Amino acid sequence: MDYFEYRDGQLWAEEVRVADLVEQYGTPLYVYSARTLARHFTAFDAALDGLDHLICFSVKANSNLSLLRQLGELGAGMDIVSGGELYRVLKAGVDPHKVVFSGVGKQDHEIREALTADILMFNVESSQELERIGRIAEKMQTVACISIRINPDVDPQTHPYISTGLKKNKFGMDMLEATGAYLMAKRHAFLEPVGMDCHIGSQLTQIGPFVEALEKLLTFVDRLGSSGVTIHYLDLGGGLGITYHDELPPLPADLGKAIAETVGRRELTIILEPGRAIAGNAGILVTRVIFTKKTPVKHFVIVDAAMNDLVRPSLYGAYHRIREVHPRGREPMKVDVVGPICESTDFLAQDRLLPGLAVGEALAVFSAGAYGFTMSSQYNSRPRAAEVRVDGDHAILARRRETYDDLIALEE
Repeated sequence: MDYFEYRDGQLWAEEVRVADLVEQYGTPLYVYSARTLARHFTAFDAALDGLDHLICFSVKANSNLSLLRQLGELGAGMDIVSGGELYRVLKAGVDPHKVVFSGVGKQDHEIREALTADILMFNVESSQELERIGRIAEKMQTVACISIRINPDVDPQTHPYISTGLKKNKFGMDMLEATGAYLMAKRHAFLEPVGMDCHIGSQLTQIGPFVEALEKLLTFVDRLGSSGVTIHYLDLGGGLGITYHDELPPLPADLGKAIAETVGRRELTIILEPGRAIAGNAGILVTRVIFTKKTPVKHFVIVDAAMNDLVRPSLYGAYHRIREVHPRGREPMKVDVVGPICESTDFLAQDRLLPGLAVGEALAVFSAGAYGFTMSSQYNSRPRAAEVRVDGDHAILARRRETYDDLIALEE
């Protein structure tokens, strides 16, 4: 459930009319619901009740400081993939000992920054990375806690661009290489192997692939235990899907039950890294109609939001539900909703049934709270959108709209 709903013929974000936000802050505009964010985090936290666990929000899904601060106050940890994301979560006041650092290309300065911050652990993706972390930790005379990311060769049955657990993907190690890496880490004076990590993909709509990967990991945990390597943290990644259109993803409670039944009485701390499932339906992108245009073969609705604001439809062919902010009960027609960017791939929807729209009307693009603003750009020298966070009847400007001066602020 989210807290965007229609009341009295108007779209509301919690107790604030979206039309009022548009009037105050303009468009394109990202609007986030604090109650929805809290509800979704709590659902994951409750799903693992009875197990030692940590819910680490995937920062790449939405890195706005206001949202990170709220999640940190709720008890969330963070899954990061860059030094910049570490900087953000520390600025948001998140406990660094609840931070895990993932990603295949950690740079030296990022490793040093994470060691200085004393994060929970690195999710290590290759033997070269493990050796580098060991060298840097030795130079700093500190111990690096590590987890090896395992590639279990499990088909997540999702879009190929967001599949990460197959042999052909760049992520993680197979179990043969990982065995040697764990034994090397155990012998190293400045490495401490404490965890095992796996993330098979994003926007998953079935529990089966999760369980298949988990069973493989548990077998590997037992094998390592017989070699003297004790695993304390089992990080199962994120990836649980949300409803964009007609998907029926499992609930966090269903996933939690499957994990508990599979893990049994093992003394492990379970880590999950949801991002989309927490933030996705906690945000919308609001845009205004600039023009409407009819050709012999198409009807176009040209809006002020573009692929630089929300790239998922262009990049993945992703579906986002689009509705009027103020419905007027008109007959639907098939249209393409497109932006001002000079690319034919610049669209938010194609061949979509929408009511006849007039210039100046506002539209809401739903399920935009994850991989929306974080993937946005300044392409075509377009200042990025503003972000607003609504909590009850109170709205704050969580990130101001960029200006032309911002576009050139770093240039000579």
